[in-house]
Amino acid sequence: MTKENTKLTITLTNRAPVTIVKLNWLIIASASESPGSFVNGTPVPDSQCDTHRLIVRQHNDGRTIVYAILNAATAWTGTESRREGELLTISGVDAEHVGDLPAIVAAIRRVGSECGLLPCVVRDCIADLPAEKL
Repeated sequence: MTKENTKLTITLTNRAPVTIVKLNWLIIASASESPGSFVNGTPVPDSQCDTHRLIVRQHNDGRTIVYAILNAATAWTGTESRREGELLTISGVDAEHVGDLPAIVAAIRRVGSECGLLPCVVRDCIADLPAEKL
């Protein structure tokens, strides 16, 4: 893997993009829907050409990035391609917890809504978060 492939630039909402080293920012939750995928066992119709992605990455110091990508096929759906994201500084991260889960869930909802993602993608991303240990 080359040095260039280990970095990722993420578009954030209302602030400059950030560039991260992928190995330092693990994906802790994600969800997507695109043509050819399945929702509740039903294939997404070919007429749905847009790809919806929602990703949550976390650094071991507690910083969390929630970002969304809507790659739209404007000729078919009349939508636009968009990118949104938030950088959260969350304390209390350790080997047993991923930090302030309510804040992460709220950011997932905000970013998904701002980007115009399908509600099922937002729900699936929240469901993909690590289980809270009680």
